[in-house]
Amino acid sequence: MDAPEQSTSQSPPPNVSDIARDAFLWRRKNLGLTILLVSTVIWVLLDFYQFNLVTVASWVAMLIVTLLFLWGNILRLLGKEPPNMYGLEISEKSAFEVANLMRGLAEEVVRWMFHVTAEREWFVFAQVVAGLLLFSYVGTLTDLLTLLYTGIVIGMTVPVLYGKCGDKIKKCMEMAKVKSRRLYEKIDEKVMKKMKNKSITMTKEEKEKKIE
Repeated sequence: MDAPEQSTSQSPPPNVSDIARDAFLWRRKNLGLTILLVSTVIWVLLDFYQFNLVTVASWVAMLIVTLLFLWGNILRLLGKEPPNMYGLEISEKSAFEVANLMRGLAEEVVRWMFHVTAEREWFVFAQVVAGLLLFSYVGTLTDLLTLLYTGIVIGMTVPVLYGKCGDKIKKCMEMAKVKSRRLYEKIDEKVMKKMKNKSITMTKEEKEKKIE
């Protein structure tokens, strides 16, 4: 009897979004730890020691080139084949995935702007203005580099915590939404409706004066 044929189909390589998701969710611990350590070292060098970004990038490039040079020569001295670096290239599929991701983010921003401006929802408008004011206040307290590093640290910690305590966070968010919606309804009843009634009465009085 013939031996059963073994399946030669290989699993498709992971795309860029899957790799980023695995890194930020700590499914690939080595990659996540590398991102966190590299971002911490860059932030310390640029913020505390006041190094220039071009200088740090040159040092990192020199270190990588030197290590690769020494590695290849050591392998030649040991009689082994040097590493083949021709496979280290960005595939067309990965480039299209990054482009589609950027296009999706741009479309989401446009939809969000339309939702805020065109649909005339006071609650959403107030949230956006409050968020932008908070962001501008944070910008006065720190620089762009520290803000980017803080974003990386938050991105490496918050998704993991949300995955572990997601149910509790959702309940708290729902309670906060309900309370904020009630507060908005009270403000709308007490302030907005009074302003509308005053404007209506003022227009009626103006019309009556014009008729007289």
